[in-house]
Amino acid sequence: MAKSQWSFKSAVELSTALTAKKVSAVELTQDAIDRIERHDGKINAVCVRDFDRALVAAREADAALARGERKLLLGLPLTIKESFNIAGLPTTWGFVPQKNFKPAEDALPVARIKQAGGVILGKTNVPVGLGDWQSYNDIYGTTNNPYDLGRTPGGSSGGSSAALAAGYCALATGSDIGGSLRVPAFHCGIFAHKPTINLCAARGETPPPFPAIPREGDLAVIGPMARTAADLSLLLDVMAGPDPLEGGIAYKLDLPAARHQSLRDFRILVIDSHPLLPTDRDVRGAIDKLAAGLSKAGVTVARESPLLPDFAETSRLYMRMLLGFLGAFFPPEELADVQARASQLSPEDRSLNAERLRGATASHRAWVLDAGARAGLRAQWRALFKSFDAVICPIMPTAAFPHDHSPEQRLRTIGIDGKDYPYSDQLAWPGIATLPGLPATAVPLGLSKDGLPVGAQIVGPFLEDRTPLRLAELIEREFGGFVPPPMFDD
Repeated sequence: MAKSQWSFKSAVELSTALTAKKVSAVELTQDAIDRIERHDGKINAVCVRDFDRALVAAREADAALARGERKLLLGLPLTIKESFNIAGLPTTWGFVPQKNFKPAEDALPVARIKQAGGVILGKTNVPVGLGDWQSYNDIYGTTNNPYDLGRTPGGSSGGSSAALAAGYCALATGSDIGGSLRVPAFHCGIFAHKPTINLCAARGETPPPFPAIPREGDLAVIGPMARTAADLSLLLDVMAGPDPLEGGIAYKLDLPAARHQSLRDFRILVIDSHPLLPTDRDVRGAIDKLAAGLSKAGVTVARESPLLPDFAETSRLYMRMLLGFLGAFFPPEELADVQARASQLSPEDRSLNAERLRGATASHRAWVLDAGARAGLRAQWRALFKSFDAVICPIMPTAAFPHDHSPEQRLRTIGIDGKDYPYSDQLAWPGIATLPGLPATAVPLGLSKDGLPVGAQIVGPFLEDRTPLRLAELIEREFGGFVPPPMFDD
């Protein structure tokens, strides 16, 4: 089949083509459907197809365009992470007992996307309970990385990242508590944005069969994924804002502009090492190359600062607070096992695994004290961002790793430059931005020597999401961005 001219275009380019009547929404949607049907047998990214309703929405978009209507996403095909409710489609989070659960209403972000004219092709695959950096479950099977089918596309928004990398759509949604937006972006060579905590109301991104009621995330966020940095801003502007049932009663969103528009005006701190978890030579090399390129372009680049919070203590605190949340949902037998192991811990054991056990069994008093420490951490970041505009650091220690579906994550390992580390310790890098609730934009930085994507995250100041997003655009323009996977570039 002849190569489609639309598969790897950006949402901004597609919107321009729609407005200029160079293509119709129906044509774009049918093109995307054909591509999914052609390739997804190998990738398995789109686990729930909604093609009939997508074509109806596309026809409605074409009629609106003909009337001269203009909306941010009008006529643009996109995919939604399986964890977001879409009326009439299953929401399972990979839990087999919930395979027939179908919500009656759209999640708030889905409703906002539809109101903005987006054409939803279907839902993308996730791991069970959104709890892995791989995307497989017993309902929908395994999603593969478009750059190497034997490797993970990341998780938990792995279906979304694989769909984007394979050219099925220009936009997708994801969510993130342990890197679930940024890790799949990193492993599939695309862009993603973890917004400031609670910037995007998440009502309806809810584990079944719980009701879709307004909630504030303590660590978790929802956000946009795309193949270009500018497209992230397009989708973020649709998703962002308080829930009209609660904060929206009184508050309106007014994000500040990016601190700078020109690359050379940014003050950037680049970090490539963590005291508790190293990064491999491919990741370090990509970040070092970026730092050198930024310096050559006239950017103020520092490689260390006494203002930087202690990453070791940050990661220990993050592990406790993350598992304090996740542990609340452990089934009784798993909780009993965790409690038994936690009771055997030595006070001198400061490993990240020990902190996870402490967090999962902590008292509310202990959590409150940790929340106070997090407030202190946020103050440290505020002070740092008086001297710097952004911090660039790794997202994960290695490029995409081979599928590993061994049942106990705590027994898995990850190899970093020939040495094995606990699989779950990879949380350390995503947690740098998650714990203080800061915005972080994942940017691709080319391919490793093995042809696998590598990248970095740009961590920005609290509620100044436009600053890392703008820096991501400038880096993409100056140094390049998404590189299509060879086997699916047709």
